[in-house]
Amino acid sequence: MKDGPDIAHIAALIGDPARANMLTALMGGMALTATELSAEAGVTKQTASSHLSKLESGGLLTIRKQGRHRYYQLADSDVASLLESLMGVAMRTGHMRNRPGPKDPALRHARVCYDHLAGDMGIRLYESLLSKGFVQERAGEPDLTEKGRAFVLSLGLPLDAMTNKRRPLCKACLDWSERRTHLAGSLGAALLDHIYAKEWAERRAGSREVVFTAKGQRAFETCFG
Repeated sequence: MKDGPDIAHIAALIGDPARANMLTALMGGMALTATELSAEAGVTKQTASSHLSKLESGGLLTIRKQGRHRYYQLADSDVASLLESLMGVAMRTGHMRNRPGPKDPALRHARVCYDHLAGDMGIRLYESLLSKGFVQERAGEPDLTEKGRAFVLSLGLPLDAMTNKRRPLCKACLDWSERRTHLAGSLGAALLDHIYAKEWAERRAGSREVVFTAKGQRAFETCFG
């Protein structure tokens, strides 16, 4: 009998094509209904309910109830990081679900990865924090420096509240399209919220794409250039 975590069970849950499509759809951070997820998976609602039950019992999904409605979302950021890493491996090894389309360049430029910024803009944000000494890497993971703490506070972000969360303040996430690191963790999520609040960018409805305005792009360059 083998000891340790059973990765085969998790791999089997993710490995089914319908379930993989559902999980990918939830990478945008939004909670979706079984009907919406059945459309994403290309299966009937009854079949989708069976898949969702398995994902929920396996710890990959959580359910939010509002009135008569049930909404599904990824269990936590660790699940999102796992899926992002798998997407990177799939892309590197040539396992793509579709041929490249018009949306691909936009998603590569800027998109939501669960609740933080990914794509080229996410890479640039992270590398700016590194180059300015706001973040330094320790054993492959980002760590906020004292200089970085001052910068975060200057943006008006609630650093103490972010630090006290169970979630790591800073976490490296391997970007599937760029194959480089972007910033996850509670700080990564707060910086994306800051970008939205400043109206530098907005999320395109029904998509993971993040669209920067011309003014927002300039402001981003000033802050993170």
